[in-house]
Amino acid sequence: MCGIMGYIGRGDAVPVIIDGLSKLEYRGYDSAGIAMYQDGNLEIVKKKGRLADLVTALGLTDKTGLAIGHTRWATHGVPSDNNAHPHADCTGRIAVVHNGIIENYATLRKDLILEGHDFLSETDTEVLAHLIEKYYTDSLEEAVRRALSCVHGSFAMAVISKDEPERIIAAKKDSPLIIGLGQGENYVASDIPAILGRTSRVYIMEDNEFVVLTSDSAEITDINGQPIEKEVFEVTWDPVSAEKGGFDHFMLKEIYEQPEAIRKTLAGRIQGGRVDFSALEFDEVFEKAEKIFIVACGTAYHAGLVGRLALEKLARVPVETDIASEFRYRDVLWKPRDLVIVISQSGETADTLAALREAKRHGIKVLAITNVVGSAVAREADRVIYTHAGPEIAVASTKAYITQLVVMYLLALYVADLRHTYEDKKLTGLASELLYMDTMVEQVLKEHNKVKKLAEKYKGVQSTFFLGRGLDYAVAMEGALKLKEISYVHAEAYAAGELKHGPLALIDKGVPVLTLISQDKLVEKSMSNIKEVKARGAVVVAICKENLQEECQECDEQILLPRVNPILAPLVSVVPLQLFAYYMAVLRGADVDKPRNLAKSVTVE
Repeated sequence: MCGIMGYIGRGDAVPVIIDGLSKLEYRGYDSAGIAMYQDGNLEIVKKKGRLADLVTALGLTDKTGLAIGHTRWATHGVPSDNNAHPHADCTGRIAVVHNGIIENYATLRKDLILEGHDFLSETDTEVLAHLIEKYYTDSLEEAVRRALSCVHGSFAMAVISKDEPERIIAAKKDSPLIIGLGQGENYVASDIPAILGRTSRVYIMEDNEFVVLTSDSAEITDINGQPIEKEVFEVTWDPVSAEKGGFDHFMLKEIYEQPEAIRKTLAGRIQGGRVDFSALEFDEVFEKAEKIFIVACGTAYHAGLVGRLALEKLARVPVETDIASEFRYRDVLWKPRDLVIVISQSGETADTLAALREAKRHGIKVLAITNVVGSAVAREADRVIYTHAGPEIAVASTKAYITQLVVMYLLALYVADLRHTYEDKKLTGLASELLYMDTMVEQVLKEHNKVKKLAEKYKGVQSTFFLGRGLDYAVAMEGALKLKEISYVHAEAYAAGELKHGPLALIDKGVPVLTLISQDKLVEKSMSNIKEVKARGAVVVAICKENLQEECQECDEQILLPRVNPILAPLVSVVPLQLFAYYMAVLRGADVDKPRNLAKSVTVE
């Protein structure tokens, strides 16, 4: 998944495609490709690496009025020429580009192979090309419709055929797609920047919408073929704003992408109310693990803290969470059945990679959780689970963190199921609730104006405190880190019960204290600590669940969360903290996406 660009018209398609893909490079990618109609055939050229490598491989091309292109961020299969898009059918007459995840691709692929189809890649996308081939008789449109009726998952896709060079077929579900409207030419793309400068008139495609694109028309229907009337959206953004989807900063865009990131990370991993990681072929390790070490840095470490509590509660296995830069120098008392889980957004974090290698040197099994296919930790670990957050541009991690949480919950549920340590009914209930976390995050995002007003109120402070108990404490640590990272405000997170053991001395009149209250059984204990800081003049902002707001009445401000299961609460309670840090940084004039002294991927010790 990543960037899609398609063109049909009277101009020369290839330069248009290359230009469009170059405007999507900010999204991150590991390979690029193009399919073009030339001399009655489809020619496909694709290369691992940068867009410049594709341009070199293309060389000089004849003028053509039809082409689709793609920049890929690997999700299924390592970065390679074969795994790059576009993908073709067996006959070479159909080409497909696709963003998203086909959840049932393994079953479809198996059936298609039995029917005689030959696959050349490891991707889920290639299934689409062969399905369309299977159903193609005399109508590409009908073949695509029938193919999509077979797939489960998310897609933004564009299809062309050498037999119908006068059209592009495109469709969308849970992945972005837009149609650009020109004069005697039209475009399809995954994001507005790709077509900016060529047209300002676009259709924003909605889920389950389908389009037949020619040089002079764009006919939009639903998946069943019923016509849809859409309003043209006039783009007024400048190119930089367009890359950010109209948001002022990449960080804010990525905060708002979290519901989609959650959906993609969950895609295909919960079947019949049960988490399924059997494809890892790691069940014996999970079942026999005597102890689990979770090792990570920064934000990933905070995700590990949540993972530790979830694993201990559900799977009933002892867990330690360690900072990688410290863990690598410990004299760990290894046991043969120990398991190490390393978490890294980039998969290249030097300290985390060193910890992984230290565990491997002692013969310990390692599971990696990362966002980047083919990264160092993915290659060197015994097994890997990908988060599917997509590219994250802002230095301060948001959607990568929330998808790491999702994977930790999935893992805790799966291991608990294997070890029979938690009631079946409760496990299936939690798995079902996990599927609704995207909508709960969307609900919290609607509170952004209230969070912004809080930031306006406290933008001048020099120090803040974050409090929580249990899972709330783990999230408080992430909230404090975000505020420090991008607004440069001193922030400390404490377990609420620890205040009286020293930090209470720092509480003075007007000091902001943000407290998380999402753990129903701990609310009374938490409020007793709040009274301690209130008595010393602190201003208390409570991030609390709707059903606990009465208990939080003594707090000065409240940001309400939906009634989420306490175990899953970190997935929603972190969102207002991300927004608070963002608005504080903006109001203080800081460089939100590129905070001083920090880098996205820390590849040095």
